[in-house]
Amino acid sequence: MSDWPKVRLHVVTGKGGTGKSTVAAALALALADRGRNVLLCEVEGRQGIARMFDVDPLPFEERRLTTGLPGPDGKPGVVHALHIDPEAALLEYLSLYYKLGRAGRALDKFGVTEFATTIAPGVRDVLLTGKVYEAVQRNRRNKGATWYDAVVLDAPPTGRIVQFLNVSNELAGLAKVGPVRTQADTMMTLFRSPRTVVHLVTVLEEMPVQETADGIAELRAADLPVGGVIVNQVRPRDLTLDQLEKVDAEAVAVELAEVGLDGAVADTLVADLLVGGSEHAERRALEATQRDLVDAFGVPVYELPRLPQGVDLGGLYELAALLREQGMSA
Repeated sequence: MSDWPKVRLHVVTGKGGTGKSTVAAALALALADRGRNVLLCEVEGRQGIARMFDVDPLPFEERRLTTGLPGPDGKPGVVHALHIDPEAALLEYLSLYYKLGRAGRALDKFGVTEFATTIAPGVRDVLLTGKVYEAVQRNRRNKGATWYDAVVLDAPPTGRIVQFLNVSNELAGLAKVGPVRTQADTMMTLFRSPRTVVHLVTVLEEMPVQETADGIAELRAADLPVGGVIVNQVRPRDLTLDQLEKVDAEAVAVELAEVGLDGAVADTLVADLLVGGSEHAERRALEATQRDLVDAFGVPVYELPRLPQGVDLGGLYELAALLREQGMSA
């Protein structure tokens, strides 16, 4: 059973370097099963989706990306991708609401769209989130576009997530009335509804864990729905400090010598192993302290391992399977 059966929009945020884009991609793969369509969106202009899936840079249009993780019936769904560019979103907005097709493109040549999205960050975020909102709210009977069972948003970092999603408040000093303000207010009904959750990605280090705690508090203060915390890049629990203290270094050196290693070589090898083991055990002890803090947040917690081989497409499917096993998807 999924922990989020009624959610259509999964927003994934996290401090830079915690792997939030990787987690967002893995979540999209996990959700795309049993023939379901999932849209994976990015808004930061880094073309991270294209790099992770080893495809050409994505344009500002929805593209079929790959098949999802097969479900219990063995039938996978499909993951689609969308790279949302603020300037392209503004041109689309002008075309839809003001019928400025060619005129809008002319404005873009003069740099007006870049000026507008730079001078008013609140407007920029309305345009970015507006495209996500449209994908979530899309009607099944819309023959010109794909209907999605879920949308996964690779969102800005934790420090900016409330500003990014709380578009109505950010526009308060810019637009009191008008279509931009109306659109922002309408989007807030989705972002504050049970159909949306904001998941936070962290690693077991002091600064990311503290930023995650602050992010949860800020989301709750803004009445934005907090989802789960994904603890990423977890190291294996191979050795504790107590176990290390019980190691008889002399006995290990003797046994290595008995299998043919020179005494000096055996002594050096044991010394190196003890140093490495000590560093690992100390690191794991620090991580255990941070994990206790995460468990006290009062939200569902999921755990993903550090992949020794790095994150390639196979690794993404491996992470997707682990998220499903832990209840992030059905």
